[in-house]
Amino acid sequence: MIDEIVGYTIFHLILNTIGGSIRWIYGSIWRTIFNKPKFSFKEYLYGPKKSKSHWDKHHMMNNGLVGLIFIIVIIVILV
Repeated sequence: MIDEIVGYTIFHLILNTIGGSIRWIYGSIWRTIFNKPKFSFKEYLYGPKKSKSHWDKHHMMNNGLVGLIFIIVIIVILV
């Protein structure tokens, strides 16, 4: 049970938030340049609001991967 709590905390609170923030910044800039509708920060973290697609669950996985890559790049730069 403790390992589930720690795993959830590491993944959701740290990697998902970092990855979602990076994706939101990139997406906001990209959509501003090309004059497209923007998504909210919450949609980047948890998926689109009004969608019933099973692919929406992959937003957290994408955020986790982006967050992990970001942390690895920061570690490589600092070491």
